[in-house]
Amino acid sequence: MCKILISGYYGFGNAGDEALLSSILQALLELEPKAEITVISGNPSETMSTHKVKAIGRFDMWKIYQAVYSCDMLISGGGSLLQDVTSARSLYYYLSIIALANTLGKRVMIYAQGIGPLRKSLARSTVGRVLNQVSMITVRDHASKEELLSLGIHHVPITVTADAVLGMHPVEATAGRDILASYGVPLDQPIVGVSVRAWKDCTEYQTTLAEALDQIHRETETHIVFIPMQHREDTMEAEAIAKRMTVRSTVLADAYSTTELLSLSSCVDVMIGVRLHALVFSALMETPCLGISYDPKILNFLHMIGEVPVGDLHTLTVEPIVARTVEVLERKTFTKTVLENIHELRRNALENARIAIGMLHDK
Repeated sequence: MCKILISGYYGFGNAGDEALLSSILQALLELEPKAEITVISGNPSETMSTHKVKAIGRFDMWKIYQAVYSCDMLISGGGSLLQDVTSARSLYYYLSIIALANTLGKRVMIYAQGIGPLRKSLARSTVGRVLNQVSMITVRDHASKEELLSLGIHHVPITVTADAVLGMHPVEATAGRDILASYGVPLDQPIVGVSVRAWKDCTEYQTTLAEALDQIHRETETHIVFIPMQHREDTMEAEAIAKRMTVRSTVLADAYSTTELLSLSSCVDVMIGVRLHALVFSALMETPCLGISYDPKILNFLHMIGEVPVGDLHTLTVEPIVARTVEVLERKTFTKTVLENIHELRRNALENARIAIGMLHDK
């Protein structure tokens, strides 16, 4: 029985990261049903309950050492772990686990990560030094590969795949419809889903987005529904925008599972997203999505599916949001080219697990 240890931003109630973990586990266990998987988590009991795997505490360094020592492979990912914009401390935390596995001679795979931004010279040199010693790297976009090459990582295979969530199985719309109905959302009219997040001191966009959503409602008679990817934090941001609107909207205020969020994504006619995984969930469910960029990962994902953002969080204007949303509502689907790109990315997403299991069998 092979032992796999997974390191990532898990156990913190972030829907995108929990979906990543679900997708990684689903893909690995379909290929290797007897694999014994342990996850490093901020909330081990919740991770064990939700994902039905072993879990150890994020800062229980003795248990982490034991888990690395006894594993056959360390998977670091997915997500945006290796960046120094949100926190340099977390960057060095993830690197320390990778470095420990390197030192102990373990197979190490950087799994479907988005790399960067890496702004400080120490961060860049440390990432380059540590990652040059791993066994395999897969990244979710071409920009991440270019960043790795710029760091001098030339001794490790680097494969561009796709965000691991795109490899998940689509779900039925039933759960999403039930949630919307419980909030009194009219299911007989078009629905615009909105997923927002707080970002540093950026608040001016709230008024702009509120004005755009008001105008979209007036022009298309749609109902606006805010869908939180990170419970409480995103709900508070959504409520701040809803208060600035003049028309009625609905803010979903509960914590939702990956399955429920995917189902909700299938129930809206278009998703306007600041959160990356709101866009990824929509793409997986083939619901048209419009991205508002605040980080290169949004631009990179939209580029991969053949779309462009409706604006940047810091310079957002009303007109592009309204025009693009009205256009999508009239078209009712992605363009043929975008759908073809999404289907290719779904195939590429499954390649992450195939590479990982292939490494385990390649002794």
